[in-house]
Amino acid sequence: MSTAAEERWSPPHHNSGLGWRLATWWIILRTALEERLVYRGDFALGTLMRFLPIITQIFLWYAVFDSIEASKSGEEVTIGKFGFKEIIAYYLLTMVARAFSSMPNLASGIAQQIRDGEIKRYLIQPIDLIGFLLLTRIAHKLTYYVVAIAPFALVFFLCRGYFVEGWPSLPVFAAFSASLIMGFLIGFFMEASIGMIGFWFLEVSSLLFVFMLFSFFLSGHMFPLTLLPDGIETFVQFLPFKYLAYFPAAIFLGKVEPDALPMELAIQFAWLIFFIVVCRFAYSRGMKRYSGYGG
Repeated sequence: MSTAAEERWSPPHHNSGLGWRLATWWIILRTALEERLVYRGDFALGTLMRFLPIITQIFLWYAVFDSIEASKSGEEVTIGKFGFKEIIAYYLLTMVARAFSSMPNLASGIAQQIRDGEIKRYLIQPIDLIGFLLLTRIAHKLTYYVVAIAPFALVFFLCRGYFVEGWPSLPVFAAFSASLIMGFLIGFFMEASIGMIGFWFLEVSSLLFVFMLFSFFLSGHMFPLTLLPDGIETFVQFLPFKYLAYFPAAIFLGKVEPDALPMELAIQFAWLIFFIVVCRFAYSRGMKRYSGYGG
């Protein structure tokens, strides 16, 4: 065969490198977005219904503060550095933060894929498991907030009177946004790390239940962490859970001192790097011992 013919019939070269990876990631993200937009009506209705428990919180805390004020002859009362209106604003903001950081079924899904043998497909396909799951979660969150922006706006408009300090300054709002993004990533890599335990134990449901219980309590979703006794609060403040709910809300409400804010954000970033390393290490070690059993 002549040289010209060889050049004409030579097999095409496959794309590789960063361009190929970016194209793959974009396809995964776009596909995940399309799948989740199918249920946009369910997203919007479900989001609006999640705000119904806040009505119970308003009545509960109103009764608590009203009782304390009656015993103090009408003096302004604060509990854990929060007044009544700030408490309600705090609960609204923690709902926003938890919507970012919560990762339902992530850890259990990873453990199940390991147990059922589905994870072996990532051994033969040029797709990274952690990157794939991260992109699908990003698509989920983007879809959730695009669809749920109207219910969120409605609820926050109706409850605007509880934000006594009004809208925060631009630097504070930037810090609040950064804490939400890092909270999302911490939540993802923390739960993914828990799911990787499935490489060593076939059943992790009990461990996941204990983890979710501590996460829900220590993140500040149930109540502000400043309501805890001093000794316990000091210990809890060193844990990464507060960055999932309490910390972004505290920034928005001005409960974090401006001088301490850069250090707190740096600590949050350090926790993010820690969980990325733990997740990657656990995945690497787990794949080396994975036996490929199951479906």
